[in-house]
Amino acid sequence: MKKIMYLLLASGLMTFASCASAERKAEKGAEEVEEAAEKVADEVDEEIDR
Repeated sequence: MKKIMYLLLASGLMTFASCASAERKAEKGAEEVEEAAEKVADEVDEEIDR
């Protein structure tokens, strides 16, 4: 369930970042999406290791 929530969060942030008018806002949104994607990847790796 957590994976789904992180994926929804990441997709929501991507949508928000794509709608941002200022370049700085888009960069910040991209960083947040990247961090969320890394968290999801870490959780997937942990699940695979189990």
